[in-house]
Amino acid sequence: MNALISLHNALFDWLDRLSGAILPTLARFTFAAVLLVYFWKSAVTKMGDGLFGLVMPSDGAYVQIFPRAMEAVSYDSSQLGMLYWLVAVAGMWAEFLLPALVVLGLLGRLSAAGMIGFIIVQSATDIVGHGASDPKTLGAWFDGIPDSVILDQRLLWITVLLIIVIKGAGPLSVDRLLGRLA
Repeated sequence: MNALISLHNALFDWLDRLSGAILPTLARFTFAAVLLVYFWKSAVTKMGDGLFGLVMPSDGAYVQIFPRAMEAVSYDSSQLGMLYWLVAVAGMWAEFLLPALVVLGLLGRLSAAGMIGFIIVQSATDIVGHGASDPKTLGAWFDGIPDSVILDQRLLWITVLLIIVIKGAGPLSVDRLLGRLA
């Protein structure tokens, strides 16, 4: 029995020592595999037409971010002020830049924390702005149904990102490369 306990302890001590390298790398891979394209596609829907699309959001951007305000102005974004434009542009750019930074491991902890903030705001907008009150969409923790879009899925997203916030971007990251060069 002692031999079995020693084997168990040796194996899991070894895994514990490797966790600083494995967990953040796996978290960044998981984020890239599951969420990178999702956020980039969402950002593209916010871009306006033509060359200035990155600074002139589409009407769809305002509808996604400010559904109630757009309804109040009969879906004419030109009636919204400069603050609405600034938030729409910042949101669009965040959906492009933060996921790229997470995947590259550049400013890993900050970019992961930024993504967590983005997901929280996204969820609040879905619930308050878009009125996502359908129990299947909203979900509930500990209900035995693991596929709700907001509470279940986004908790998993945030957990993956928290690994990066806590442990850093890992050994295969631009952060680590820049740290070695410095």
